[in-house]
Amino acid sequence: MARLAAVQALYQAEITGQRPAAVVLEFHKHRRGEVIDGVSFQDLDEDLFNELVVAVSQEPEALDALLSQALSADWPVGRLERLLRIILRLGAYELRSRPKVPVGVIINECLDLAHAFYDGKEPGMVNGVLDRLAKTLRRPEAAAGGEARRAGRG
Repeated sequence: MARLAAVQALYQAEITGQRPAAVVLEFHKHRRGEVIDGVSFQDLDEDLFNELVVAVSQEPEALDALLSQALSADWPVGRLERLLRIILRLGAYELRSRPKVPVGVIINECLDLAHAFYDGKEPGMVNGVLDRLAKTLRRPEAAAGGEARRAGRG
């Protein structure tokens, strides 16, 4: 829930030019308890939501630099659609800055986000990019996770 709300808040901040802190405040004031497309914001993990919105919005260039390492030369970060770029930035932030959250959880959560917004190839792209990035940022954990996925254990 917090990740979905964070993606929506980051998107709103980019589209409207609002400061992320103002968007966070709006979410807390006006969207708490709201149901949008069958999703309730009642059980939102406020700490995680706040962390994700603030951190991702404060360092988009650094996160884009990380993503550039995992994207092909044909698809630079600037070529990504805005919402897809936000989902990938969120995943890159978590892979780099939240080491207690397992790689598989981060990738699966970002895949769920991509599926919430896209019906095409975008979820596959999110999976591939974040998997490549995880192998760089969390080499031993990502390798073990890949072995478990191939063996059907995760």
